[in-house]
Amino acid sequence: MTSQHLILAAKSWVKFSLEEQMGNIGSEVSRAIRAKGDKEYYWGAVSRALELFYLTIIDPRWKGRLKEIVRAKELFCAAALGNNEYNTTLEDLDRYFTYFALVARATSCQKRY
Repeated sequence: MTSQHLILAAKSWVKFSLEEQMGNIGSEVSRAIRAKGDKEYYWGAVSRALELFYLTIIDPRWKGRLKEIVRAKELFCAAALGNNEYNTTLEDLDRYFTYFALVARATSCQKRY
C-alpha cells in the first residue's frame, strides 16, 4: 500500500470499533491460511494484515489495549514466517480473531434494530 493509500485507509479505519478492526485483520489471516499453496496470494494477505495491524496500532483510541494488539501482531508475524517459537499457528490466530468478528457483527446487528 502506498503512503497515500495508507493515509486514505487510516481516515476510514478510525471509524471502526476495535472489534471491527481486529475482525478485519482476522479476514486477512483467514485468506493467508487458504492461500498457503499460492505464495503470491499468501504474502499479499500477510502484507495486508500487517498494514491493518499498523493502522490499528496507531489508532489513539486503543492506547490501553496496545499491549494485546502488538502481541497479536508478534504472534502473527512468527506464525506467518513459520517460526514455532510461540507454538502458535495461523489457525490458532484465526480462532482468536473470529471472536472479534462475531462481536462486531452482533454489535452492528443490535445498532440496526
